[in-house]
Amino acid sequence: MIESRGEAGKPERLPAYMTELVALKVDVIVVAGTLQALAAKQATTTLAIVFTSVGDPVASGLVTSLGRPGGNATGLSTLAPELVGKCLELLKQAVPRISRISVLRDERTGKILLEEAEVAARALGVQLQVVEARGPAEFDRAFSDMTTARAGALVVLPTPMFFTERGRLVDLAAKNRLPTVFPYREFVDVGGLMAYGPDLADLSRRAATYVDKILKGANPGDLPVEQPTKFDLVINLKTAKALGLTIPPSLLLRADQVIE
Repeated sequence: MIESRGEAGKPERLPAYMTELVALKVDVIVVAGTLQALAAKQATTTLAIVFTSVGDPVASGLVTSLGRPGGNATGLSTLAPELVGKCLELLKQAVPRISRISVLRDERTGKILLEEAEVAARALGVQLQVVEARGPAEFDRAFSDMTTARAGALVVLPTPMFFTERGRLVDLAAKNRLPTVFPYREFVDVGGLMAYGPDLADLSRRAATYVDKILKGANPGDLPVEQPTKFDLVINLKTAKALGLTIPPSLLLRADQVIE
C-alpha cells in the first residue's frame, strides 16, 4: 500500500504531511527535493528515508558523507559540480562572442559550484559575475545588476527555489535578452534557451532500488548516496531565434533533444 502526500507548492505544509506519514508507521518515506528530505528527517530519526533530486545532502545535513550516510536517510543527489563548467562551455559555444557571463545563485548554493564556475571561466577566458537572489522578490534587481554589468549570457545554478520559479526566470532571461543555460530540462520546457543537467526522471526511477534494498532489510545509513549518471542537453530553437542566435550545428548534434 502506498500513501501519497504533496505540498502543491506550499512547503509550509511539509512538516504536517511528514508527521502524518510517521504516524502511519510506513516502512519507507520517499521524497523528492532538499526541502522535502529535510522535513522528513526532522519528523523521524528511525523510519527509513529515500531522497531523490537533493543538491548537496552533506552540506544540507541529511547525511554524514556520500559514501557512508549514517542515520536513517540515503538516496540520490543531483550534485555534480563539474556540470557548472560544462554549462559555461556550452554558452561559449552557443555565443562565441561573449566575454562576460553572469551566474545566478541563491544563499543555499554550495561554494563548490562557484569554485567550479570560476575555474571554468578562467579556462574559457571570460569574466564571471556572481549575482545572488535570495527569493523571487530579488529577481528583478538581480537581472538589473546583470544588465548594468553588461553580461552577455547567464548560467542559472540549481536550487529548489529557482526550480519552483523557473517560469519567471525564463521570462526575465527573455525580457533581458540573455542567452541562458539552465540546470534542468524543465526550464526549457517552459521556454528557456538551453539546459544541461541530471535527468530527474532517471533519479526517481533509481530510487526504487533503494526502497527494494531497505524493504529486504538493508540499513539506509549503510547505502551510499549515488550521484547522477544520465545527463540531458536540451536546446530550444524557437527561443534561440527570438534572441537572434544561430546555434552551431556541432552543438545541435550533441543535444539529446532539440525543440523547434
